Amino acid sequence: MKLTLDALKSAGAFTGRPVEKEISWLQEGTKYTATVYVRPLGYQTAVNDVLSFNGKHDTIAGKIAASICDEHGYPVFSSPLDITHGPIDPAELEKDPKTTQRLGSLDGALSVALLLAIQEVNDLGKTKSSPSETKPGTNSSSSESGARRSRRPKKP
Repeated sequence: MKLTLDALKSAGAFTGRPVEKEISWLQEGTKYTATVYVRPLGYQTAVNDVLSFNGKHDTIAGKIAASICDEHGYPVFSSPLDITHGPIDPAELEKDPKTTQRLGSLDGALSVALLLAIQEVNDLGKTKSSPSETKPGTNSSSSESGARRSRRPKKP
């Protein structure tokens, strides 16, 4: 294949539109449900993976920040820092435009719910290998014929 935009489009090389998912999580005894949009893993995720590999930010926070978006594909979180430390506190920002005070890290149960939605979106259409009918180390022809090998040691 010659690498052109048309060839890449026909090969499905672009991640496409975000996928709508409903998530639920418990926070301090209250159940919350929300609709989120998940961008299939693509360029943004690869960039975040490289940055996290180089110690620039947290891998999981980078994956969430790169994947969770609005219905148009625009990121909900401006950076992985929004996940690990929270966005800038709007009340503090109103008092001091130069504030760096953040709201705190994203709730753990919500983080897990987002990660599960990301996994569901990126595993769609993938088939899992079926379990083998024969045990490892056995010969399928002996299994089919019903022959069984003894596990007892041979007598001298």
